[in-house]
Amino acid sequence: MKVVIVGGVAGGATAAARIRRLDEQAEIVVFERSGFISYANCGLPYYIGGVIEDPEDLTLQTPESFFRRFRIHMKVHHEVTAIHPDRKTVSVKNLESGEEFEENYDKLLLSPGAKPLWPDLPGMDSKKLFTLRTVEDTFRIKDFVDQNNPKSAVMVGGGFIGLEVAENLRHLGLDVTIVQRPKQLMNPFDADMASFIHAEMRKHGVKLALGYSVEGFAECEFGIDVLLKDSAPIHADMVVLAIGVTPESSLAKEAGLALGMKGSILVNDRMETSVPDIYAVGDAVQVKHYVTGQDALIALAGPANKQGRIAADNICGGDSRYLGSQGSSVIKVFDMTAATTGINETNARKSGLDVDTVILSPMSHAGYYPGGKVMTMKVVFEKGTYRLLGAQIVGYDGVDKRIDVLATAIHAGMKATELKDLDLAYAPPYSSAKDPVNMAGFMIDNIANGVLKQWHLEDADKLPRDGSVTLLDTRTATEYSRGHIEGFRNIPVDELRERLDEVEKGKPVYVICQSGLRSYIASRILEGNGYTAYNFAGGFRFYDAVTNDRALTCRATACGMDK
Repeated sequence: MKVVIVGGVAGGATAAARIRRLDEQAEIVVFERSGFISYANCGLPYYIGGVIEDPEDLTLQTPESFFRRFRIHMKVHHEVTAIHPDRKTVSVKNLESGEEFEENYDKLLLSPGAKPLWPDLPGMDSKKLFTLRTVEDTFRIKDFVDQNNPKSAVMVGGGFIGLEVAENLRHLGLDVTIVQRPKQLMNPFDADMASFIHAEMRKHGVKLALGYSVEGFAECEFGIDVLLKDSAPIHADMVVLAIGVTPESSLAKEAGLALGMKGSILVNDRMETSVPDIYAVGDAVQVKHYVTGQDALIALAGPANKQGRIAADNICGGDSRYLGSQGSSVIKVFDMTAATTGINETNARKSGLDVDTVILSPMSHAGYYPGGKVMTMKVVFEKGTYRLLGAQIVGYDGVDKRIDVLATAIHAGMKATELKDLDLAYAPPYSSAKDPVNMAGFMIDNIANGVLKQWHLEDADKLPRDGSVTLLDTRTATEYSRGHIEGFRNIPVDELRERLDEVEKGKPVYVICQSGLRSYIASRILEGNGYTAYNFAGGFRFYDAVTNDRALTCRATACGMDK
């Protein structure tokens, strides 16, 4: 059996190695257009910033090492220019020599990845304008920085690449601005959770120009201008364009393979295309979202590698199936970590789902053990069924652990109420006896049992101030004096039982505290005394961060009071 693979990075390299492990006799040839294979795409921004010092650390394998271990020919600087399914060959061009030839195959695997979006705008030919997708792109940016010593940069786009490059350029001392049309960074997050990312970026000196449309670029002697619609240009010494990627599917299209959304390659759950003996994996293929079941494009290294393994199994006569992509991801944002899995509240509602959320701000580990830090968690679930749909977490420590637990729970089909039952490891340096994931489960279980009723951020401005409802802040007088929501009166939770006569009976009571814990206790006190009480999801800390651009609090007491 002869297998030809187009693309030697994530999915392609994984598939090649897996095929060899399953079939020692197979002839395997990989054509890679760039000069590098099996490289750590996600590490590229950190080489620009000097965090990764040795460029050789960016590549997990070289063509030579890959051949020594797997006896697989990795032909770099070779571009596949056409597929001929009728005669089972591909046309190949050696980009170094110019030689063109045809290569036959029994099985063909396409792993071409995605290419950066390159809009048709004036000034796109500027030598001071860059994208970041390949190792070569990285070297171009690094060489420009080293040779020209720029003092400022504009990032166009605020996704993963945009934020990572912005952070690394700030580490080098550059003045950095992120500009984009959407009014929030990091689209996988809801706007309220993204606000923590905004605050962290600004805290570290990154300027945010959100809600602006870029109309072109104008290079000048002393830099480059980013031209904005209805606003003055932003001047910088360099620009990095990171507005997203699009599937690299031109080969598939020209060969007559069926295409999906945004020109992606259509595959089934075996990673088979519409043409027999041709498979496709990675950023170029359309997948099913694991949570919604809807068609999706999810350009992440994890799914690409899994798909490469599945395709390899099936090429070798197996029957492996891809269950869909869940979109689990994590990003370092200076001192903070932000992570997400499943779908956010916004997209859940767009999908027609009736959802609810809980928001909590637990410590990363036991509060009495030194070094614990606050994280903010948002867990999304379906009303009625309590199906776990997604989660977002921002914080300084322990974020990756919790998002992975929640991602696993979603994959396992657990109900959100069952999070309370998870038996999670506990020791004071690592967690609490009631892990944050358990705490989310307790809260959702309370909702399911009618013990907890909530009100949310979007309700804050809608609540009547005419006396028809009671608005109650249960923090200390000192906390209240530092900032509160207009119209809320202050009765500390520890005084509430003695001051119940100040809370008029027969009116709903909307309660808030710093984190949501004390106001929950207050809600139970009120409910136990004949009131109807609603607890604010997230607490005043969350409200203040979202509405007033506050950075995430680092430390808090066990009751939720900021330290």
